[in-house]
Amino acid sequence: MNRTISPLHLALGAIVLLVLAWSGIAPYDRTTWWMEVAPALIALPLMAATYRSYRLTDLLYVLVAVHCVILMVGGAYTYARVPFGFDLQHWFGLSRNPYDKIGHFAQGFVPVMVAREILLRGRYLPAGKMLAFIVLSIVLAISATYELIEWGAAVALGQGADEFLGTQGDPWDTQSDMFMALIGGVAALLALTRLHDRQLAGR
Repeated sequence: MNRTISPLHLALGAIVLLVLAWSGIAPYDRTTWWMEVAPALIALPLMAATYRSYRLTDLLYVLVAVHCVILMVGGAYTYARVPFGFDLQHWFGLSRNPYDKIGHFAQGFVPVMVAREILLRGRYLPAGKMLAFIVLSIVLAISATYELIEWGAAVALGQGADEFLGTQGDPWDTQSDMFMALIGGVAALLALTRLHDRQLAGR
């Protein structure tokens, strides 16, 4: 068992913690910040606690770090107010700030690789079409669960959940969010499967 801490992992951890600190200093809405960064606040301690006993591939650590940054930036500004999203809106002539769609794309792109690694390392499924189907189904289940959480927040908080929901007046926001997660999952499998397999083989 490798007990040394990878310099790459240390650097990624430092970056994520710095962004977390920055995002939490003076977020646009504190309640929204807590709800947006909650997945990172759950995942990071879990990954740290299992680092020596269940170390992930470098690819996964990079992906999780990027996803955490996306969540924390969204939490700092709220997704509908992220400056980079306004730049994208201007460049592409969009009707709304699309940063939340980046977040939901990542919600598929990253978890699909996490699910793939767990299933392959545990030998629950071999690589192949069935594995791809199962991990994409997991992505859709995660996305649907998140939308249910948003619905619960809307019911519990009323108008106070508007910043968390970030629908920006789109009646099909829930459906498009889940579709973006699916696109993200498919894109990750197409782009990263070979690299992921090489890293798994080299463990």
